[in-house]
Amino acid sequence: MSLSAHQIRYLRRLGHQLKPVVRVGQQGVRESILQALDEALDDHELIKVKIVAERSERQQMLARLIEHSHAELVQQIGQMGVLFRRNPKKPQILLPQS
Repeated sequence: MSLSAHQIRYLRRLGHQLKPVVRVGQQGVRESILQALDEALDDHELIKVKIVAERSERQQMLARLIEHSHAELVQQIGQMGVLFRRNPKKPQILLPQS
């Protein structure tokens, strides 16, 4: 699912007020983090992820999280990333038409 620019702006606005639900620390992306990410995306659809690492490592970790979860990157600023994945069984966020 690819998002239009209008939908990304809408999701960024919603994600601004969120607190990080998933935190990736010095130990990197482990299986427990990937499971927590999947559960959080199923429950909320739009989540904020905090990655505490060097810049180059953050990019790699975020790419791995996105690849594993099949989520869309809405925004990344510093250590924070906002991810979106539609829950096909119980959609919660109504996206505007593009």
